[in-house]
Amino acid sequence: QVQLVESGGGLVQPGGSLRLSCAASGSIFSIYYMNWYRQAPGKQRELVAGITSGGSIQYADSVKGRFTISRGNAKNTVYLQMNSLNAEDTGVYYCNVRVWGAEGTNDYWGQGTQVTVSS
Repeated sequence: QVQLVESGGGLVQPGGSLRLSCAASGSIFSIYYMNWYRQAPGKQRELVAGITSGGSIQYADSVKGRFTISRGNAKNTVYLQMNSLNAEDTGVYYCNVRVWGAEGTNDYWGQGTQVTVSS
């Protein structure tokens, strides 16, 4: 079993910054990729940023130049540095990882962390 623990969400004013963290633990042999998704009220969940084991990175067009995804030294942790936040960034942010572990290769999701951008 693999567990994902997210942290770092909260309330921030427009133009402010937040840093989200997601730590994976459990029976993990390898992590193929780690992604951040978000879901705004009344909208579908969308991919915000992703990083592969090889270091390839992708961003949604709406966050390019403002958000930075990175992995920790232990490689089981992923961060999302979010700068210049605006109201459209409000939503629940989910960590998603693809893991090769004792139970085979599976996708796992975190519980979600709320980000609210408001004055």
